[in-house]
Amino acid sequence: MSTITTAQQTTRSTRATARKPVWLHGLGATVVASAVVTVLAAAASAAGVTFETASGTIPLAGYAQLTALFSLIGVAMAAVMARVARRPRRTFVVTTVVLTIASLVPDVTFGFDAASAVVLMLLHVVAAAIVIPVLARRLAA
Repeated sequence: MSTITTAQQTTRSTRATARKPVWLHGLGATVVASAVVTVLAAAASAAGVTFETASGTIPLAGYAQLTALFSLIGVAMAAVMARVARRPRRTFVVTTVVLTIASLVPDVTFGFDAASAVVLMLLHVVAAAIVIPVLARRLAA
């Protein structure tokens, strides 16, 4: 009996140590989301979407930088929720979906033309659709 118990404990501990932490998966998702958003913004710009505000046009590098910044904030939230939330996955998903919806407000209120606003909102949703599921899968239900 003790041999079976010891083998089961060894298997569990091996699986636990082989599993990568939330932040490591989050970094990968951040890189992918930043690249995808930047490519889509470049494609939209090439198709004629201007992304102009009163202070000028959004630079292409700005898409990657801001996507990375806010994705990393999401990674930090996931890491904290993994430790303190009673239901980390649910708490993380609800919080990030609400924050994603809130992130759409500036696109409508900063004076972008309709095409720019729609594309910017889609870029927010694309980034969230890449990062949120990756992190949520790593959190306990």
